[in-house]
Formats: sequence, C-alpha cells, structure tokens
Amino acid sequence: MTISASQWGSPTASRRALLIHGMTMSSQSWEGIAELLVADGFFVVAPNLLGHAWRRSTDYRVSNIAEDLRSYFVMGTSYDVIIGHSFGGPVTLSLLPFLPKTKDTAIILLDPALELTEEKMKYMAENPAWSRRDCISRVLGMAMCDRAAIEMFRQNTPWSFSGLIKNIPPNVKITVLVSDPNFNDILESVLRDVERLNSKVLTGIGHWIQYEIPHAIMDEIPLPRAKL
Repeated sequence: MTISASQWGSPTASRRALLIHGMTMSSQSWEGIAELLVADGFFVVAPNLLGHAWRRSTDYRVSNIAEDLRSYFVMGTSYDVIIGHSFGGPVTLSLLPFLPKTKDTAIILLDPALELTEEKMKYMAENPAWSRRDCISRVLGMAMCDRAAIEMFRQNTPWSFSGLIKNIPPNVKITVLVSDPNFNDILESVLRDVERLNSKVLTGIGHWIQYEIPHAIMDEIPLPRAKL
C-alpha cells in the first residue's frame, strides 16, 4: 500500500484534521481550508483517494477506497475533525469503524453524494466565488484522475449510501452542510431524526462549499476543551 497525501502544519500540533476530497479532485483541493485549520492549531492530512492523483486501482468500490485509508488510523491515530466533500462523504462515513471509540470526533460532510440515480456533479463554467487557486486545483485534479475511475459508478451500483449515516457511534457527531436546494437535490438524501446528526442548508451556495464559503465549515468545528 502506498501513501499519497498532502500535509499542512506541525505534526506536534494539539489537534488533527483529516480531509477527504471528492471525485476528480485531489488532496491539494483542500489547501484553502487546510490553511484556516492550521491557523486554528491543527495538523492537517488530506489523502489522495484511489483513482486520483495518479493512483490506479481495479477496485473502486467505496468500501475498498475506505479500506485503502486504514493506514491513516494505525497505532490509535485519531482526528478531532474529519471533513468529506461530495464523493468523499460516503468514503468518510465508511471510515467510522476505524475511529478510536475513546476519542470524540466531529465529522463534517459537505454536500455528500449519498444517493444518486445519475451523474449530477457537473463542472460549472462560472464559479464567481472561486479563487484562482481553487480553479487551478480543480483543473489539476481532473488531469490526474484515472480515466478508468468512471468504474466508481458501475462498481457502486446502486449508488445508495444513506444507510451509512445510521447508528452513529456515541463519540461521533456529524454535521452535514448542504448546498442550496435550488442547485441540486442533495438535501433529499440526508436522513432526518438521527441522533448526533445535524444538517444545515446554505442558501445561495453551490456544491463547492469549501471554495465558496469556507468559514461556514470552520464554524462547525468544536472549540478545543479548556485544560484543567
């Protein structure tokens, strides 16, 4: 197994964050959020998923992509915050069994692709809220994506991962940030009345939440507990 990831901040920082990118993206797509997290005292790790950043595979099932990330949890490694965007949503939820049961973990899902009947994540030509860096990251991510990664759709048929959001461990809290329903139907796939699950709709915001309104993500990160 090879490790392919981007890191920001000091490994000795008091808090750790794990960022899971979406389809046709790469670890570098998180740079803006990562910099905000580092400024807030985090060490940040963003893996490159199988099928991305020149990483090839023949098994693109979500369960296998999550299994490929098991090494990020070896020897009790834990994270205060795990953030997953789009396709990274079901991958993040598939990591729940790897989390230490004695560590409180906040999970933030950005427009998670939990239920899809067709390809709905289209790249929009006009994204006025994106920075130049965000646009470059998007182009690079697409260039480094394995063309065979379209198998992700065939190998995950039916695309149905809402069940992963049930039975959340007692030490985990999940927040789902959903883009404006006028832009897509992500909200319809987010379960209601699930303990330790909170969802928020971001009016006027599109699918690329981390680019358009990064501070909404930061607002959902729990404050560090005061030292006694």
